[in-house]
Amino acid sequence: MTRGKLSLSAAVARRRWSALCLLAGAALLVSAAAPAVARPVRIDAPPALLELITRHLETDDGGSVAGARDALRRLRRQIPELVSTEGYFAAEAKLSETEGGPILTVLPGRRFVIADVAIKIDGAIATERRQSIIGNWSLKTGAPFRQADWDNAKQEVLRRLLAREHPKAATIASEAEVDLDAGTVRLAATFDAGARYRFGEIRYLGLSRYHPDLVARYNNVIQTGAPYRSAPLLALQSDLQNAPYFSSVTVELGDDTTTADDGVVTAPLLVRVEEREPFQVGFGVGYSSNTRARTEMNFRSSDLLRRGWELIGGVRLEQLRQSTYADIFLPPDTSRYRYSVGGIFEHSDIQGLDLTRLAVGGNISQKRGAADIRLALNWRNEIRRPSAGLRTKNQALTVDADWEWRDGTERGDPDVGQSARVQIGGASKALLSDQDFVRVYSRYARTFRLSKNNTFTARVEGGVTVASSRTGIPQDFLFRTGGTNTVRGYAYQSLGVKEGSAIVGGLYFAAASAEVVHWLSPQWGAAAFADAGGASDDRRDLNTAVGYGVGARWRSPVGVFAGDLAYGQRTRKAMLAISITVPFR
Repeated sequence: MTRGKLSLSAAVARRRWSALCLLAGAALLVSAAAPAVARPVRIDAPPALLELITRHLETDDGGSVAGARDALRRLRRQIPELVSTEGYFAAEAKLSETEGGPILTVLPGRRFVIADVAIKIDGAIATERRQSIIGNWSLKTGAPFRQADWDNAKQEVLRRLLAREHPKAATIASEAEVDLDAGTVRLAATFDAGARYRFGEIRYLGLSRYHPDLVARYNNVIQTGAPYRSAPLLALQSDLQNAPYFSSVTVELGDDTTTADDGVVTAPLLVRVEEREPFQVGFGVGYSSNTRARTEMNFRSSDLLRRGWELIGGVRLEQLRQSTYADIFLPPDTSRYRYSVGGIFEHSDIQGLDLTRLAVGGNISQKRGAADIRLALNWRNEIRRPSAGLRTKNQALTVDADWEWRDGTERGDPDVGQSARVQIGGASKALLSDQDFVRVYSRYARTFRLSKNNTFTARVEGGVTVASSRTGIPQDFLFRTGGTNTVRGYAYQSLGVKEGSAIVGGLYFAAASAEVVHWLSPQWGAAAFADAGGASDDRRDLNTAVGYGVGARWRSPVGVFAGDLAYGQRTRKAMLAISITVPFR
């Protein structure tokens, strides 16, 4: 019996062994039929060069051994060419196999430096200017060679030539001679400044509705007979593009030139415009965390009474505020002053203050460089109904001055820049006003880069209304704060003076903000911020409220969209704040 059982067990074992052998054979066949999978290639290089290599070279091998071989051959050929742009002309790329996979080691060798620079500028250019441009050549001897610096230096010479009197300047030849034994580079570049140019007759092309005299009002930077400059030419194009009359504008020199005995070329200035439709109507809906849901209709006419006057008006209905307005803007005069008149009727119910106001007035404005200057005369009449408070009626005839300045400190970087604003206004009982007062307000904000992907924004603002009391002063000349773009974490205009059960404006105001944004990609960023601010009737009682939180940023076509979750330290509540920031341009 025992031997029988042993015999049966051996048979079973033999069958199991045969099955295992069949499975193993099948596995070998499958593995032989399956494509080989390549291991990833690791690149070993100095950090600065590794970042350059990974940014510019494609290392994807498709996952196959054949693809990996092609990728390795491609990398070994391209890496020395790529790092040579940083001045490493003797670089090598060596391949080695390790247990973790293939490693491509980059041996950059020594960095080549600039041994000599020879710059030549031909053409009808003044000797002093030629010497100045060559003397300001940015790539000096002894500096490490970089292809980007070499290209930028040549472009800077060409830019300076094109900017003044030489619109036909060109680069004739350039050469970087590398000495592999000495480890140096010799640079040579030749430019042709061409003839000197001056502005000739200004011709306005494409006009049918508007008279050339109207368009000429926007030009106070280019005079016939003046030496050619590129900056005023671009300024004229920008001013006309921002005018309400045109959908497109190009400004360029004409080809029908004349040459004087001294060799100076006179070229007409061609201003080509495409007129936009004079009347436009728009409709929209939206939402603001300050005044909530809204719908609006607006209209614009750029040729009111066939005189080139601009009419802008509209109706806006928001949950907390409703308004209708109309303004008429006259074209600028020869000194670039622009006059306007207008009015607004508005009703709002915010933080328990039911407010109805009517305002009419006129102003004169002028743009000077990056600054907008405005002087206005306005009459305001308002009816206040604070919750659990007394109904009052206030009026004021005010004279107001407003100066606003915006500057993109780093050209080509719309995220970086600074802005400032100062307002001064006041009224007198002797001139249709219920109270004597003077109001002063100022604001400054600046954004700068902490690093390539990080920006920091700081903002400070404050104001004071000098008066015996706030009685009789319209709310536009007092201060409330809180909400988006002020102190996040608090409801819109919830920081002010208590009157009944409502919050009304006070005589003193101060606020500050700090924000850091880390850009995760060109379009998306994450932010952290802290705000503080408050308003009161006594500067000694100006107890600022603090809010802080985090948010998301998205670069939309019209500006940076911000969605913030802010915590109000005083209320111990979190609130959502939504806004759009106009870039510095």
